[in-house]
Amino acid sequence: MQVTVEDLSSVKKTLHIEIPEKTITQELDKAYQDLGKKAKLKGFRPGKAPRAVLVQYYKKEVHADVTSKLIQESFLEAIKETDLNILGTPKIDPPELKTKEPYKYSATVEISPDIEDLDVKSMTLKKTRYEASDKEMEAQLAMLQKNLAKHEPIEEDRPLGDGDFALIEYEGFKDGEPFPDLQKTENYMLKVGDATLTEAFDEKITGMKPDEEREVQVAFPEDYFNKSLAGLEITFQVTLKEIRKEVLPELDDDLAKNLGKYQTLDELKTAITDNLTQGYEQRVDQEMNEQIFQELLNQTGFEVPDTLVEFELEHIVSDAERYFSQHNVPMEDAGITRESLSEQYRDVAIKQAKRHLILQKIIEQEDISITDEEREAGLQEMAATYQQPIDELKKFYNENQDRFEGFRQALLEKKAIRLIIDNSTIEEVEPEIEPEADKPSEETE
Repeated sequence: MQVTVEDLSSVKKTLHIEIPEKTITQELDKAYQDLGKKAKLKGFRPGKAPRAVLVQYYKKEVHADVTSKLIQESFLEAIKETDLNILGTPKIDPPELKTKEPYKYSATVEISPDIEDLDVKSMTLKKTRYEASDKEMEAQLAMLQKNLAKHEPIEEDRPLGDGDFALIEYEGFKDGEPFPDLQKTENYMLKVGDATLTEAFDEKITGMKPDEEREVQVAFPEDYFNKSLAGLEITFQVTLKEIRKEVLPELDDDLAKNLGKYQTLDELKTAITDNLTQGYEQRVDQEMNEQIFQELLNQTGFEVPDTLVEFELEHIVSDAERYFSQHNVPMEDAGITRESLSEQYRDVAIKQAKRHLILQKIIEQEDISITDEEREAGLQEMAATYQQPIDELKKFYNENQDRFEGFRQALLEKKAIRLIIDNSTIEEVEPEIEPEADKPSEETE
């Protein structure tokens, strides 16, 4: 067998493989011999049909089977011979198998890039000293108040105004016919001025009084987020049922108890502070990781195989699909497709692929491994994060070795980053800008 390698790029190669005529003849002879022992043809006893008859009836199937076997065996041999670290699935367009001549085919493959050794023990990293402030605490409490607010009917007799909460009943029509995406909806509440449907809708229902009915014409903009409504003119039949106001709960122990986890307001404040602190710790880790990654990128340059980029893109798109599915919203309704997501996040996928390649290089360069104790600690941490029994998690990984390998790789990458941080000079700095308050986490909701 002859193998030649054509360089298409630093990470893409084409293997030109030639299998000798002698091997072709031997494989065809064996295939027809095996077939002749079991083929049932009218007029011939089992095992007695001449080869010429077998060729007449089964040539296409035999050649297809022999071609598949030849390619599978020769490709594996070619990989060993060339010592290429293949990624993904080779692209092969197999030609027709012919007798009395060698069989030649080409396989286009991608390989891992060759990355030079990296300096991972002399970095200088900045570590920002974030601290939870009273202002953030107040913002978090205010959001919790809003989440627990009640909406009560107003007492005065007046028309609907900006900032009011309107309890309405509506139905949308297009050309006099009910529009499927705007079916009759009862007890729908919106805040006037927030443009829940559109700003024009809010303007045209302003001034209505309870029990009043009004016909409202709305032209949806071309770039409206719901593509099924974009650019359309819709007639709404609207009935205002009530005008309501927002009533915030007092900041006291009762508010904390209503959250179901706390007995006092002080307990709630402690939980918020702890959560903000944890968030800042994660932020510090992310910022330092980005510094590390940028420094490593500055040390080296390499081409990223499309196979790895597509792998990362598939994860991103699948995560988006799961998100929309969990919220019972088809992606198409939001004007999103797999293709548009792939285009939008390709640069992110390239960056993630580079990160994994660099970290894998460090793992190999520094001979990093995971001990049984570290693996167990990682499983315990994951079980706690997802609130799942450790035994069920272990059973899952035992039954899904590919997922376990992903978990193991994540531990190795985490250890590689820790090695870099432990061998770096850390400079503590003050935040450049006072951090904005984040929304309450699930821990305090």
